[in-house]
Amino acid sequence: MMYLLDTANLKDIERAFDLYPMAGVTTNPSIIAKEKKDFITILKDIRKVIGSDMMLHAQAVGTKAEDIIDEAKYINEEIGGNFYIKIPVIKEGIKAIKILSRSGIKVTATAVFTPEQALMAAVSGASFVAPYVNRLDNISGDGVRVVDEIVKLLSLNKLNCNVLAASFKNVEQVHKVNLTGAQAITVSPEILDGLINHPLTDWSVDKFIKDFEGVYGKGKLTTYNR
Repeated sequence: MMYLLDTANLKDIERAFDLYPMAGVTTNPSIIAKEKKDFITILKDIRKVIGSDMMLHAQAVGTKAEDIIDEAKYINEEIGGNFYIKIPVIKEGIKAIKILSRSGIKVTATAVFTPEQALMAAVSGASFVAPYVNRLDNISGDGVRVVDEIVKLLSLNKLNCNVLAASFKNVEQVHKVNLTGAQAITVSPEILDGLINHPLTDWSVDKFIKDFEGVYGKGKLTTYNR
């Protein structure tokens, strides 16, 4: 499983990469706009924090293939490293995916809501497809089922494309998606923390410490007599 953080906030990124086994960062135009700074500057700052080997996904906003391709080449040149251009699965986006993937620029197909959209993008050369789980659930769809069908379709067709599931509102959605065999998830800082939080874990740790300190002294660690 590849864990990615869905944010452009540098403090959240620094914290996540310090604590967790992160594979990269995903952004989108809405996330970038929240930071109210120059677009390329934000991406360069993220790259400085995560390094060149980690994945960084940023989205084009054009709706014509030639504009999307121009954006992709520009951002890739400016940011460098392990970069993926995110392209929505509209008709012109599929055209851009075909051209960019052939030129060596890595693509994440985004705004995916159906298995057939994902399959088309994968056949066109996308390295990742990003289905939106909670947004499907919000319109009485079944986001987890869609992810499951995408995973199966890509496997049946022996396509070299990974599923990067996105749009989560809770840990249970993430858990169910993980059971489908999706290779990656991108989540908010809050949900990332929630993946390991449990009150009984906290209770257990507190009890271990209390029992240990009862014998060896308050604030003592196992290295107390070193």
